[in-house]
Amino acid sequence: MKVKICGLTRLEDIAAVNACLPDYVGFVFAPSRRQINLEQARQLKAALDPRIQSVGVFANADLAEIAQACEVIDLIQLHGNENDEFVRQVKFLYNLPVIKLGNSKHADYLLFDGPNPGSGQAFDWNTISCYNKPYFLAGGLALENITQAATHMPYCLDVSSGVETDGVKDSAKIMQFVSQVRRLP
Repeated sequence: MKVKICGLTRLEDIAAVNACLPDYVGFVFAPSRRQINLEQARQLKAALDPRIQSVGVFANADLAEIAQACEVIDLIQLHGNENDEFVRQVKFLYNLPVIKLGNSKHADYLLFDGPNPGSGQAFDWNTISCYNKPYFLAGGLALENITQAATHMPYCLDVSSGVETDGVKDSAKIMQFVSQVRRLP
């Protein structure tokens, strides 16, 4: 099972993920307390271990904003109300894999998240039905519920606030989270 640490904002966060090598990290370009700009993303990406793929997180962004970020990301995550035609257009224009919140026939991956993304509020995992695409599972993930989340067979566990202390990424929690996911059968 893959793991994504989302909402990195500081070089200290990059050092923490470089030490434990999750599969993905998220750079949030959408309005959020974890939002970063393109220059910050460049600095973080330059320090990121090349074995870790970076995901640009957008919510209802325009194509120009996504295009600018493509120089520092490996995947595009659409976390807003984007329709399937927009998803198709993004895939065609930027030739990067797309993760889409909810269901999408054109996305490469689906994403299931809580009602207030990044808040730590849990997603009702029992509402996940059978989908024919791999999916990222987010929403209230923390060290205490990794095993339960894994029973829903996600492609990737996507955590943000669950590896924070007082609203800041915690390197020990990041290390523990990645380690626990890696130990899953």
